Amino acid sequence: MDTLPDVTAIGVDGAPLRLHDLPRPLVVYFYPKDDTPGCTREAQDFSSLGDDFAAAGVTVLGVSRDTVARHVKFRDKHGLTVMLASDADGSVTEAFGVWGEKQLYGKTYMGIERATFLFDSDARLVKAWRKVKVPGHAAAVLDAVRG
Repeated sequence: MDTLPDVTAIGVDGAPLRLHDLPRPLVVYFYPKDDTPGCTREAQDFSSLGDDFAAAGVTVLGVSRDTVARHVKFRDKHGLTVMLASDADGSVTEAFGVWGEKQLYGKTYMGIERATFLFDSDARLVKAWRKVKVPGHAAAVLDAVRG
């Protein structure tokens, strides 16, 4: 993937959210599930750096396959300010190549790979982080944005 895929998720307001219509530069981060420890920490970290991303002119979007209702509950419970979107039909995670086989405690299942993508103002991929570890990740993305 060299450019931002032309895909549409669902925003927390329930309206379609076409990624190409979002202001760029754009950070799109994928996470497995709302309200789990790692995903909560990651959303909190991106939220706490929201003003810094905005000052750099960068839009940040978190995407999972959770429903809009779960996103709203997640956002409200943790006071998140980062923009979230639902990919209930899986088209966004498929387009970004982050849906695949995972293993936990010896069991294999399908799920979202924790990954982040940075696109420039022309929708070109600048950097991709695959198999993300949460501690320090949001700050590392901000550092990449700042160059």
